[in-house]
Amino acid sequence: MEQLKERLATCKRALGTLEEVLAMPFTVVVRDASIQRFEYSFESLWKLLKEFLYRQQGISCYSPKQCIREALKTNLLSPEQAEAFLIMVDDRNLVSHTYIEAIAEAIYKKLPAHLGLMKELFGKIQSEMKGHGEPG
Repeated sequence: MEQLKERLATCKRALGTLEEVLAMPFTVVVRDASIQRFEYSFESLWKLLKEFLYRQQGISCYSPKQCIREALKTNLLSPEQAEAFLIMVDDRNLVSHTYIEAIAEAIYKKLPAHLGLMKELFGKIQSEMKGHGEPG
């Protein structure tokens, strides 16, 4: 359980950094920093989800999309949320192409919605952990 608690704390910090940068006025530097923070926040969240599914449900998953599908099966995510998360995975996969201005702009515009969705899943995982006697 210790690793799960560590992942929860790391993810909380990562999401906080994304929220912080998205509150800043737009500049190209803020856009690029936001995209970078989105990337590591997403990585932190899916790895938290992976660990949570394994520790709490006995489910092994090995990729973000597989973990999202498992979260749907266990009702951690609604069908609409799962669909939005699968789109988010595709956006995360595009971040290596943010040197293309149009891609960077398109991803940046989606980040507030992505953050909201990530925070919802984080909150559900945190609540489930508290329900199993784990501090959140």
